[in-house]
Amino acid sequence: MTSADRLPLAQWAPRAQTITRHTTVPVPAVPCIDVHNHLGRWLAPDGDWLVEDVPALVELMDAHHVITVVNLDGRWGDELDANLARYDRAHPGRFLTFCHLDWRALAADDPTPVLCAQLDAAVARGARGLKVWKDLGLGFRDAAGALVLPDDPRLQPVFARAGELGLPVLIHTADPAAFFAPLDRHNERLDELGEHPEWWFGGPGLPSFERLLTALENLVASTPGTTYIGAHVGCYAENLDWVARMFATHPNFHADTGGRFAELGRTPRAFRRLVVAHPDRVLFGTDAYPPTAEAYEVAFRFLETDDEAFDYAPSEEVPPQGRWRISAADLPAELLPAVYAGNAARVLGLQ
Repeated sequence: MTSADRLPLAQWAPRAQTITRHTTVPVPAVPCIDVHNHLGRWLAPDGDWLVEDVPALVELMDAHHVITVVNLDGRWGDELDANLARYDRAHPGRFLTFCHLDWRALAADDPTPVLCAQLDAAVARGARGLKVWKDLGLGFRDAAGALVLPDDPRLQPVFARAGELGLPVLIHTADPAAFFAPLDRHNERLDELGEHPEWWFGGPGLPSFERLLTALENLVASTPGTTYIGAHVGCYAENLDWVARMFATHPNFHADTGGRFAELGRTPRAFRRLVVAHPDRVLFGTDAYPPTAEAYEVAFRFLETDDEAFDYAPSEEVPPQGRWRISAADLPAELLPAVYAGNAARVLGLQ
């Protein structure tokens, strides 16, 4: 038996002694649209489809009253075609695939027309939106070797073109704030970063978390004709006052809940206030890939009940996004139709 003062953090898996109510919510109050998910091959460790059995996924969606899932893995060219064929065309209305841009074009002397042409081609193939990942700002460099941030002037015409084409832009800028903080004893995600050191962005030569969020806001402000969905609760789930200010300042900015129920469950009352104040801006999404019954039921429980201190990842011995439990937001029933589907339907052009 390892003594408590010598127990490695990686082996610590405390079991809460708090006894609380457990409300099972197998289906949402109204049918929902999952606006943030990954079904393609882009994020798969083995390069194969993240969903092996698409009809089984449709059955899961039916069982949990999920009308449509947005697939953010379309990429471009032949890979976009493959995603569209596997999901959108094989199951009309159940899936909407977003494209990406090939940011390697930024290394060219004049990337703007090349990227605009990529957008036009993606729309012609059938893309329903544009997904922008955190590597814009943290990875891609221009011909001079400088990192390109989302507010780079060369990109403004590209994102404006997305708006002209009717493509909503689901953008993931930066990452959890702890991923930019020093790797010291005060970092609340230290064990997670120990498992995934490539997720830490606090080293030299990279923009700060604050600079990236400023770049996001500059982009949104400079292209008012383009509709944006800030991934992961507007890219700053830790600070819902910041998200609320973005909503109040920029009518074209929205936020999805994907991948952040662990974070929102620490501030459920603040999240409830955000939705009450801006009921037309928050979109339901899970970022649980491949989708599972457990992930949907935790999401429904968070949004609809007032349960306290429950596991956000019940099947995981150690919570993957912070060693804490969450409490539910108990959103007003009259706002659930908008959060679950209405807002997404409007943004996605389904109305």
